[in-house]
Amino acid sequence: MKILVVGGTRFFGIPMVNALIRNGHDVTIATRGNSKPEFQGKAEYCTMDRMDPESVKKALGGKHFDLIIDKIAYGSNDVKALLENVICDKYIQMSTCSVYFNDHACISEDEFRTQEYELRWEGRLSDYSETKRLAERATLEFMDPDRISFVRYPVVMGENDYTGRLDFYIEHIRDEKPMNIDDMDGRMAFIYEKDAGEFIAYLADYFVSGPVNGCSEDPVKIGNMIAYIENALGKKAIITLDGDAAPYNGLKGERSFNTERARQTGYHFRKLSDWLYPLIDARIAALGKKV
Repeated sequence: MKILVVGGTRFFGIPMVNALIRNGHDVTIATRGNSKPEFQGKAEYCTMDRMDPESVKKALGGKHFDLIIDKIAYGSNDVKALLENVICDKYIQMSTCSVYFNDHACISEDEFRTQEYELRWEGRLSDYSETKRLAERATLEFMDPDRISFVRYPVVMGENDYTGRLDFYIEHIRDEKPMNIDDMDGRMAFIYEKDAGEFIAYLADYFVSGPVNGCSEDPVKIGNMIAYIENALGKKAIITLDGDAAPYNGLKGERSFNTERARQTGYHFRKLSDWLYPLIDARIAALGKKV
């Protein structure tokens, strides 16, 4: 297929593009041009500012693609700038599990119904959850629902993660710096970066319309991650109310997701235990141990 990828040059966009190329697709990547990683095959590039409708029109106006994979839709105006100017048969939007309003175990896709949400034309809001809800809703103004897929992930972890969230825990324990963790018993679902990228590429060939959750099946206790890091470093975490606020604070009980729709396509996500602890070991090695 002729596929346009908007974004895709960082983090799990790299294994996604590599998988698309391996699968024989003709890939064009639209970015601001700040990063051009080495992919495992040929990809075309075009430069544009996806927040600027005129920039999108100049770069891609009137062009047709079999599929658009939109990795950086951060608001309804982002979607409008793109889909008013580019034609596609199908569209995959990188959404988020943050669109769901309530945390609990096994959250299913129908707990946020895109079509029932009130549309507002907005730019990139400081409220990430809201801006992504609006990005989903805006898509329905331009395309039929059966030609749209919303891929919803929780926190993505991996070797190329630039957010520093996992490193926060490692560095604070390593350096014996106090941190504030508000719920050591809270259980969170995560997804590995290779699965996050490769599942979207998989959907290019095994398309699912509507929302689809993706994550490792087994959530992990925050306290278990901390205990593993403590054991690996030979140091105890210092947890105090006045310590630095930890990245995953705010979790209430469990935040995990039903992935039956994804499994029905034939895709299987890696078990969390198969990648999380090797990843922690790798990050400890990369950051270095301090005595």
